[in-house]
Amino acid sequence: MLTTRVIPVLLLQDKGLVKTVKFDKPTYVGDPINAVKIFNDKEVDELVFLDIQASLKGKGPSFETITSIANECFMPLCYGGGVASIDVMKKIYGMGVEKIAINTCAQDNPNLIGEAARIFGSQSVVVSIDAKKNIFGKYEMMKNGVKRKSGSNPVEFARRMEEMGAGEILLNSVDRDGTMNGYDLPLIKEVSGAVGIPVIACGGAGEPDDFRQAIAAGAAAVAAGSMFVFYGNNRAVLINYPKRDELSGVVR
Repeated sequence: MLTTRVIPVLLLQDKGLVKTVKFDKPTYVGDPINAVKIFNDKEVDELVFLDIQASLKGKGPSFETITSIANECFMPLCYGGGVASIDVMKKIYGMGVEKIAINTCAQDNPNLIGEAARIFGSQSVVVSIDAKKNIFGKYEMMKNGVKRKSGSNPVEFARRMEEMGAGEILLNSVDRDGTMNGYDLPLIKEVSGAVGIPVIACGGAGEPDDFRQAIAAGAAAVAAGSMFVFYGNNRAVLINYPKRDELSGVVR
């Protein structure tokens, strides 16, 4: 049995699934419920759904969409996007979602993380960090996708979120998103080396060996988007997931 989680991260936009490249130019890749059914059959470890418009447009989560996904999903489910209050979190957990990923609001209101961890437990609270290199080659956190630079350092912020009670960090490299050219290993190493909580590496995976490299850099779990929704050199849309024997050679 594999102990390292290999997690598909699926992006929601207007109730459909999309995939971005460097957080830009979302391409429609299908229906979220159909994807969940396929991943159920493939006995995926965990699923993450991120609504990429909820915070950007200030509209909050689509509870109808979350309910439909949660009712169909047979594995642990994490949702992120537009979550800005304890009341909203309580409603989402009540729908059967095990974890909530908080990004923009964690930066705007860090106390929400502490309050959520106290009420719901740290294991249910994930802080999502989107990091990008600036023109000086330093990592910087982004807000609302890549619409705004926060000025925060991802390593320092991860430490603070751990102190506030976050149970996991979902670390996404903006520069590697959708490229399928491998993870940003120095970023993973810096953040995972600074905290004691699990870091989920995301952004750039294109083949199973990328998982091995991310784990060697310090990731406790690995996540991918394009690798699980595209297939082949022409990037044909096909929901897929590696077989266990393919994974067993690269993850613990």
